[in-house]
Amino acid sequence: MEDILKELPGKAKDKHNENKRFFAKLKKRPPKNLDYVMQELHENEFERTDCLQCANCCKTTGPLFTKADIERISKHLRLKPQKFIATYLKLDEEHDYVLQEVPCTFLGTDNHCSIYNVRPKACREFPHTDRKKFYQISNLTLKNAFICPAAFNIVEELKKRMPK
Repeated sequence: MEDILKELPGKAKDKHNENKRFFAKLKKRPPKNLDYVMQELHENEFERTDCLQCANCCKTTGPLFTKADIERISKHLRLKPQKFIATYLKLDEEHDYVLQEVPCTFLGTDNHCSIYNVRPKACREFPHTDRKKFYQISNLTLKNAFICPAAFNIVEELKKRMPK
């Protein structure tokens, strides 16, 4: 996995312009079956991919924390929401709550998440490749392909499946 993660940013950079053009075309005329295809590609990829072997998303990026996430996680940690925010979060330039630092504070050395059952929605849904109306989040997918080997593989497979 280490080798894959070392190579991923370069591979994603090499494919970035091609992927950007592909997604622009996809956005203009999304195929009727796109969400179905994405669901299938997502499921197939995650039958082969073990996130616990990777955890690159947790090591290199931080999720957005919604108000509901903050409430749920605070309760789980037996902290007042303001104490949770002061201890772990900061406001980013778009005024969203994000982690103060990465790698994620809640990531263990074994790549397990200490708040897995109450983790933020953004973590539960990552890499967002099985989301409805997938064509609407193509920019996010382009970014995720740089950090998530599964997202990269799903995009490559999608390009093979879609009509030219």
